[in-house]
Amino acid sequence: MTLALRILIVGGYGTFGGRLVELLEVDARLTLLIAGRSIARAREFCASRTSAHCALVATEFSRTESSPGQLAALRPDIVVDASGPFQAYAGDRYRLIEQCIAAGVHYLDLADGSDFVAGVAQFDAAARAAGVFMLSGVSSFPVLTAAVVRRLAVGMTRVESIRGGIAPSPFAGVGLNVIRAIASYAGQPVARQRNGVFGVGHPFTESSHFVISVPGRVPLASKRFSLVDVPDLRIVAALWPQASSVWMGAAPVPASLHWVLTAFAWAVRLHMLRSLSWLPRAMHWATNRLRWGEHRGGMFVEVCGRGPHDEALVREWHLLAEGDDGPLIPCMGVEAIVRRMLAGGAPSPGARAAVADVDLVDYEALFTRRTIHTGVRERAPLAAAPLFQQVLGPAWDDLPRPVQALHALSHESQASTFVGRCSVQRGRNPLARAVAAVVGFPEAGDELPIEVTLCPTAAGEQWQRTIGGKAFRSVLQPGQGRSRDLLRERFGPVAVDMALVVEPGGLRYVPRRWSLFGLYLPMWLGPCATAIESVDQGRFVFSVELSHPLTGLIVRYRGWLSPQRGASAQ
Repeated sequence: MTLALRILIVGGYGTFGGRLVELLEVDARLTLLIAGRSIARAREFCASRTSAHCALVATEFSRTESSPGQLAALRPDIVVDASGPFQAYAGDRYRLIEQCIAAGVHYLDLADGSDFVAGVAQFDAAARAAGVFMLSGVSSFPVLTAAVVRRLAVGMTRVESIRGGIAPSPFAGVGLNVIRAIASYAGQPVARQRNGVFGVGHPFTESSHFVISVPGRVPLASKRFSLVDVPDLRIVAALWPQASSVWMGAAPVPASLHWVLTAFAWAVRLHMLRSLSWLPRAMHWATNRLRWGEHRGGMFVEVCGRGPHDEALVREWHLLAEGDDGPLIPCMGVEAIVRRMLAGGAPSPGARAAVADVDLVDYEALFTRRTIHTGVRERAPLAAAPLFQQVLGPAWDDLPRPVQALHALSHESQASTFVGRCSVQRGRNPLARAVAAVVGFPEAGDELPIEVTLCPTAAGEQWQRTIGGKAFRSVLQPGQGRSRDLLRERFGPVAVDMALVVEPGGLRYVPRRWSLFGLYLPMWLGPCATAIESVDQGRFVFSVELSHPLTGLIVRYRGWLSPQRGASAQ
């Protein structure tokens, strides 16, 4: 087993270098050489990492001015280039790789430039002869995406198209070099596979919407993803040459800034501007100051293909990252390789894109240490499946049996009825009472009899709740478009689109969008709803509360339900 590693991180005090340090500093077997042009900034960064368990050594190092002798004197086992922007590396852009081969030092980088990553293979023979590995693009694009495609393509006889995208949190913090990379290619022609042949794409002028929704979790709001120039457009396309299309996108935030970037990219595409080289500093300032929304990010990969009987298959991998954990994902490929080396294993010698050197199981082991959740949705026909199973996907299997039983109604089922007891509280505000009367909510009371009848409809289900002799109805159906993978419940003119969140022992409904007479309105104007279903002593129990900032409590009812005698739960 390898007991210690010295790792030289070029750009170690930068955005991505700093995040890599955060991932690795917990292991006392490592010595991290924090390298960059400014020794003062390197020392300041090392001093700030007060909880580090490993040794941090401030090091002055420039990838464009370094010499083989300087690299040899530092005695690293691995060099990680986390600087960039790799699209801007000009002239002798593989200088550091050549020095690593000459010094017999392993090399990794976080390159996101298609040309740079593709060109590393020219050093394969030299790296093999030296017994070292030179792995390029060890980041979300293309290493994680390739690992996901391998998983999704299992059982497919043919992969027909591949699509993916990253949606960062508004609070992620974007480095200046990332902005410079985007500005270097926005609107410029890039090679990408389209209709089975390599054609031309123009980043940030080609967009599509997608909803990232891990089964059983609160999804991200629908995002607009725009084409980006990443190694996948070549590397992943080469791995699955039968795919007619490979497309990768990003959803910069805020959305208004994304639209501005799209407009400028179109100006470049139409030859109204030569480039966006003047944009990075202004965009960097705006991106890191104009922040609002949820502190969550995500990623998706979609693979379309054919099954063993030539049936169409669409599989999607979804990732949600909460808080500050999302920005760490691009560095986790490097972390996986380092941890493997600490355990006594190492990638084979040679120079290549690292798409086959890290697998999805490696990432999943690292995700479990963070608030990062993943899941797969298969868009197979589910018309006969219960509505809630259609929305939840594989998370349906995690529901307790009594909760499953109540929601097991399918289009092929007969109506099912559940009975029980519940207590009801009503708000005292006159407006709240008026709203409750319009919807038909019951009057307040304790231990009231409740009967819930679920009827299948062409689009979903109709629920009739009768509490204390007072009946009110709602219609449930799957969300569409930007509400995909949400459950829509309609009470008269009001419709609420909710996420179904599977929690230990039950199910929680989380409102995400709402509309009045078909017009979507801001969430802060809408009703506040809390609904939880769980199990108590083997029996289905529920708690529902509806309120509004202007009225306070409208209605709250909670109780239990069992299948009506003589009726069977599905």
